[in-house]
Amino acid sequence: MPELVLELNGNTWTLDPSRSYALGRDPQGDVVLDDARVSWRHATLRWGGRAWVIDDPGSTNGTYAQGQRVQQLEIGPGTVLHLGNATDGPRLSFAAPAMAQQAAPPVQQPQAHAQQAPAPQHPGAQAQPQHQQQGWAQQPQQAGAGHPQQQAYPQAPRQGQHPQQAAQWQQQGAPQQPAGAPQPSVPAQHGAPPQQAQHAGLGDRSPTTFHQLALGRVMRIGRALENELVVSDLQVSRLHAEFLAGPDGLFEIHDLGSHNGTYVNGQQLPKNGRRRIGPNDIIGVGHSTFRLVGDRLEEFVDTGEVSFAARHLTVQVDGGKTILNDVSFGVPEKSVIAVIGPSGSGKSTLLKALTGYRPANQGEVLYDNRNLYTHFAELRHRIGLVPQDDILHTALPVRTALRYAAKLRFPGDVAEAERNARVEEVLSELKLDIHAEKKITSLSGGQRKRVSVALELLTKPSLIFLDEPTSGLDPGMDRDVMQLLRGLADDGRTVLVVTHSVAELQLCDKLLVMAPGGGVAYFGPPEEALNFFGYDSWADVFSAFENYRDYDWMGRWRGSQHYQLYAADIDAVAPQPVQVDWHQQQARLQKPQSWGSQLWTLMRRYASVIASDRGFMALMLILPAVLGVVSVVIPSDFGLGYGPVEKGRTNRDASTIMLILVVGMCFSAAANSVRELIKERVIYERERATGLSRSAYLMSKVIVLGMITALQGVIICVIGFLPREMPTEGVLLSPGIEMTLVVIALGLSSMMVGLIISSLVKTAEKTMPLLVMFAIVQVVFTGVLFQIHEKAGIEQLAWLMPSRWAVAGMGNTADLNVLLPWDPQSDGDPLWQHELGAWLLNMSVLLAMAAICGIVVSRLLRRHEPEVMRK
Repeated sequence: MPELVLELNGNTWTLDPSRSYALGRDPQGDVVLDDARVSWRHATLRWGGRAWVIDDPGSTNGTYAQGQRVQQLEIGPGTVLHLGNATDGPRLSFAAPAMAQQAAPPVQQPQAHAQQAPAPQHPGAQAQPQHQQQGWAQQPQQAGAGHPQQQAYPQAPRQGQHPQQAAQWQQQGAPQQPAGAPQPSVPAQHGAPPQQAQHAGLGDRSPTTFHQLALGRVMRIGRALENELVVSDLQVSRLHAEFLAGPDGLFEIHDLGSHNGTYVNGQQLPKNGRRRIGPNDIIGVGHSTFRLVGDRLEEFVDTGEVSFAARHLTVQVDGGKTILNDVSFGVPEKSVIAVIGPSGSGKSTLLKALTGYRPANQGEVLYDNRNLYTHFAELRHRIGLVPQDDILHTALPVRTALRYAAKLRFPGDVAEAERNARVEEVLSELKLDIHAEKKITSLSGGQRKRVSVALELLTKPSLIFLDEPTSGLDPGMDRDVMQLLRGLADDGRTVLVVTHSVAELQLCDKLLVMAPGGGVAYFGPPEEALNFFGYDSWADVFSAFENYRDYDWMGRWRGSQHYQLYAADIDAVAPQPVQVDWHQQQARLQKPQSWGSQLWTLMRRYASVIASDRGFMALMLILPAVLGVVSVVIPSDFGLGYGPVEKGRTNRDASTIMLILVVGMCFSAAANSVRELIKERVIYERERATGLSRSAYLMSKVIVLGMITALQGVIICVIGFLPREMPTEGVLLSPGIEMTLVVIALGLSSMMVGLIISSLVKTAEKTMPLLVMFAIVQVVFTGVLFQIHEKAGIEQLAWLMPSRWAVAGMGNTADLNVLLPWDPQSDGDPLWQHELGAWLLNMSVLLAMAAICGIVVSRLLRRHEPEVMRK
């Protein structure tokens, strides 16, 4: 294994084949290059077994040999490489030790920084020979030279400008470079994503730690201390997976029934499944990623310092209309990025595309150089999203709400003490511990937003998105929220915030301005933005957007020097064409909790929410009682039974009483559920993305509301039946019990209709008109007001109404054909026959209606889930 000498800028390094060397701008690297075109961790030099090898796992501006970009290349004495630019990037040359000793200065230690030649004054200019730099410095400053704030841009349209002047402005081109001046290069942004990585997304990061794999041994991975490789991450199961190193030198990974899954190259292993792995495979376990190098396991822990980028994102809706137009930008790690723009500029669409909620039709989103859309199942736990509306039940105390959320998000084998400790840690971090016992509704707007952020911090995401977090807040609270986001970024997270507020933009590292039509109008430092547009205030900028909506704002941006400095390197790389199988993606969305555990947690939480709202509880008890009393007001000599002389005597008052009881139960049960899904829509969408089971969520509503509805049915029947004379006998049980069961079945079906309404409407205000309409329609089709059977069309339509079957079920017990004979010459309504078979049919239809409605609700809920989960 021969040594090799690296020569760079007059300095030399003697490379030891027993170790590898990291090259880049990272001060902790082995060879540090202070050049903007070089990535933070640009490349690695290592002995490959038969020759020295340079690995470029995806640097932004590339590594070049003889003018060609390379990702991996065997090198030796005489090899010459350039970093960041094929012609004048930092030059690496390699020589044998003996040759280097004859011509080189004394050898530097590997940790020494490489001294670069003086850089030109232009921040984007490439390194030039000294005589060229001096010649440029002597030239007068012209458009395109100097700091971006001093650059010349196409004249911005002014308020009241004549349309012809605006058209002339649109035709103006990019600022011209001075004759003979060096062309600006495309510098690598700190934290900007590398190009296509050799190792599926590890980018140019160095391993966090190493683990030795012994042949024939097993290395278990998990949260428990008895594992050989302990991962301190609550997203990881106690016994998560294990690496198997066979005696034949082959390795495989075996999932041990983990809750959040084990991933190989973004693909989830089946529970208790296993797969052979090689040196090019990436294994994901929680926030840790592993790569096999020989018999050594390299671990990369996602602590938040990861790159994030969007490349050529385009979103089109039905009809071909483009609402997001070719958006590209790179996000440095540990930074705050604000997204602003006028209404209709695509900010919300961009947010959904960046989070994977609504994947773009074209382009890619790269998280640590990994395609978010293809690796959504694994990466979704590392991304937090705080929508504009509250994502917690505001009727609960802060601590209680966070504990329920932690129960749903963490694996089933996480002990309650561990979950509660994490909740207390987040409360302390966000200074919410003093408000922990207060109901969320009692907090100020800024404090409530902190609670929503606290929910997302439970799982320690590296990237946090916020949609209008300062909407409706006063300037003081606006500053508090933005300072909170600044602190989150300083603690090692990347924060992207969509906002309409421009008061605190100075707290952000980068600003993305969206133009009408969904294109980028500016991306760069916030303090340079107004100068870029040529206006004194953001009000003027937004007015220009509105007054000149047809102007090519995106073209002006791409013709500017700011574009070359801050976005051209991202935009220059075409996204890799990847076909995403959304059906498999949805199947791979592992649930952290078992279905039964989720159901139990959701039921407890829902019961707590209802119990905390005393007004709602009182209404649920008073409403059926009032409806029962109303039915008692109706005068009737014989109640729901026959006359005292003979069975054949009619009793039309009985049908009226049944009508009131049935319609009252329809209204009461539907009122219970008609708002329950719409008011939790944002909560459901977010929790669904983190692994919530749709069926468990729906079943929790059905069970809790079903119990309340059954209680209401008992109340309304007890009040309505006790003062009345009842039929002498039922078809199966006592008449009162039979009728009560029918009313409860009616309540269940009506409750499910209420859930359908709640899943259909867009706002809670629209539920009340639909509820009233539902109740009135039930009155008409009971069969009590007029004869329905044997009426073609009307009878078939009545089959769709729960009230029709409920009146029939009660009529079976009361023998309604006798009490209310529509046609003495006929046998009466077959659904009213005093027979067990007819009663069972009516009960079965009511329960079947409830089940069918449940299926409909489940399908409708899909519309309110992240689109990546319902394609």
